[in-house]
Amino acid sequence: MIGIVIPAHNEEALLDSCLTAARTAATHPALLAEPVRIMVVLDACTDDSAAIAGRHRVDTAQVDAMNVGHARAHGAQRMLAAGARWLAFTDADTLVAPDWLAAQLGVRADVVCGTVDVTDWREHPRHVWEKFRSEYCDRDGHGHIHGANFGISAEAYLRCGGFKPLACHEDVDLVRALQATDATIAWSAAPRVTTSARLASKSRGGFGDTLRSWAQPAILPPGA
Repeated sequence: MIGIVIPAHNEEALLDSCLTAARTAATHPALLAEPVRIMVVLDACTDDSAAIAGRHRVDTAQVDAMNVGHARAHGAQRMLAAGARWLAFTDADTLVAPDWLAAQLGVRADVVCGTVDVTDWREHPRHVWEKFRSEYCDRDGHGHIHGANFGISAEAYLRCGGFKPLACHEDVDLVRALQATDATIAWSAAPRVTTSARLASKSRGGFGDTLRSWAQPAILPPGA
C-alpha cells in the first residue's frame, strides 16, 4: 500500500482541488492497482476543511499542534500502522500531477525530493516571478527540499527516525537525517506538483515566506 499524507490548517479554499488531484494520482495505471490511502491531518482547523475531506472519503486525523512537522509525523505514523510501504507527502495548497506517485516510484530510490512549479503569480510583483524563473533549478540534480513534493520508503523513514515536530524546515531536517543513514536520495524533477504562491502562507520560514521576502524592496544603506 502507498500512503499520501497531507497536513492542513484551515485550508477550505484549496483542499478540495488538492484532494481531487491526489485521488487522480492514486489511480494512475502505472501503479498496477496497488492500493493508495490518502490521509489529511487536520491541524487545529476551525473552518470547513474536515467537511471537505469527508466528502472525498479520505482518511483524516485531528491534531491540535499548529505544527507542520508534528502533523506530517502523525500522518506518517498512521499510514505506516496501516501497512504503507511508501509515503508520499504534499501540502493542502498543492496540486500533484496525475503521474506523481508513479514518477516517485519510478525513480527507484529510498527517497525522492521533487521540485515545485507555480502558475499563479497574481499576488506578487513581476520581479518575483522573474527571479523564480531565472534562479530556481527545476531539473534532475536540483538540490531543493519541499514537503509539498517528497516521497520516501517506509524502511528509510523508520531508519532515520521520521519527521521531528518542527514548525518549519521539518523536511530539511529529515533529509539531513536520511543523509546520515546513507539512504539513496534522488533529486528528481520527474514528480510534478504545482503549489501556491499566496502571500498568506501557513508555514513561517517556508516557500511562501521566501517569495514574500523577494517581493520586499531592497533597503539601501545611507549614502548608497
